Amino acid sequence: MNQYEIAVLYHPDLEVDLTKAEDRVKKIITDNGGKVVATDNWGKRKLAYSISGNEHAVYVFYTVEMPGAGVQKVESTLNITDEVIRFLITRPDLKAIAKAEALKAEKAKKAAERGDSSDDEEKTEE
Repeated sequence: MNQYEIAVLYHPDLEVDLTKAEDRVKKIITDNGGKVVATDNWGKRKLAYSISGNEHAVYVFYTVEMPGAGVQKVESTLNITDEVIRFLITRPDLKAIAKAEALKAEKAKKAAERGDSSDDEEKTEE
């Protein structure tokens, strides 16, 4: 099973009742052998350019484990799904993510050794 990130832009009118549309996308993923690991809803945001006459969209990001063969089926199904304005399926660079996490932990460790914290820095600047 490969890990993928799926960014889905939903129609802005669905902001009030997004659960049905999300359930439909999750069903599409699970029907094609995938498993939704995490969901990150960014809410309604302004688009950089108009898509199908819409100036806004609801951004939802899914982290998915799915076999490579299921990706094309998910893409073709999302293409014809009415609630979805746009989508993007990518494979995350797991090595870069692990490296960034290690660097972040190292910086936090050094800051703890010095006795620094980001809250203290903000207070001294004011």
